[in-house]
Amino acid sequence: MFPQSSQKKFWTFSNEQQLNSLRLQQNVTYINTHGSDMNQEQRDDFFLSSIEERILLKQYELYLNDFCRRFEPPMPKCVVGTAFHYFKRFYLNNTPMDYHPKEILATCVYLACKVEEFNVSIGQFVSNIKGDRNKAMDIILSNELLMMQQLNYYLTVHNPYRPIEGFLIDIKTRSGMSNPERLRPHIDEFIEKTFFTDACLLYAPSQIALAAVLHAASKEQENLDSYVTENLFLAARDKLPVLIEAVRSKLKFGNHK
Repeated sequence: MFPQSSQKKFWTFSNEQQLNSLRLQQNVTYINTHGSDMNQEQRDDFFLSSIEERILLKQYELYLNDFCRRFEPPMPKCVVGTAFHYFKRFYLNNTPMDYHPKEILATCVYLACKVEEFNVSIGQFVSNIKGDRNKAMDIILSNELLMMQQLNYYLTVHNPYRPIEGFLIDIKTRSGMSNPERLRPHIDEFIEKTFFTDACLLYAPSQIALAAVLHAASKEQENLDSYVTENLFLAARDKLPVLIEAVRSKLKFGNHK
C-alpha cells in the first residue's frame, strides 16, 4: 500500500538537504514579508533564524510526545506516530513565527485521533490539557480545517507498527529466535527516538520497522543477518546493498535524539 500512497508520493523526500531547503525557504519568505521595512541587523534581532526555528520545534516535539504519553484514555501508538507526521509536515510549509507550535501540536494530535479512529470527543480531548480548556477547544476546532488544508488533505499515514508485527511473526516462523517478543521494548524505544528525527519524511515504514527490529536484536545479542539476507532479500539480491545502507542510515537516525 505504501508505494502507491500519497505519503510516498507527496510526503517522502529524497534527503535531509531537501527538507532543510524547504524550511529555510519558509523562514526567508516570512522575514521578507514581515520585515520589508527593516535593515538586516533589525531583522536578525527581531526574527527567528531557520536554525532557531528548528530548536524551538524540537522542544515542542518533546511536549507532543509527553502529551500523548500522559493522555487519558491511553493513546494507541499509531495515533502518536500520525500526530508526529502531521506536525513535521505542517512546518515544512509554514513557520513557527506564523503559527504557534503549542496550538498546532494540539490540533495535530486531535486530528490524528480522528483519522486513526481513536474515538474521543473534543470534551474528552481538552480534559487532558492544562489551563483554559474552553479556549483550547476553540483553538483546536478553528485550526482543524487549516491543518487539513496544509496537509493537502492527505491524511492517511502509514506508520511502521504494522510491518513490525509482520517482522516479528516472520522471525518466529523462519528464524532460530524462540521468543521474538522480547525484542519489543527495544523496538518501541527505537521508534520513539525516530519521532525526534526526520526519519518518517525520508524512509518507508518498512525500512524503519526493519531497522527497529535489527536494533532490538543487537541489544538482545541476537544475530538476524542470515534471516535478513536469506529470507527477506532472497528475491532481490541485486538491491541488497542499497537496502542495507538504508537500514544502517535509519539506525543512525534512531540513535540520535
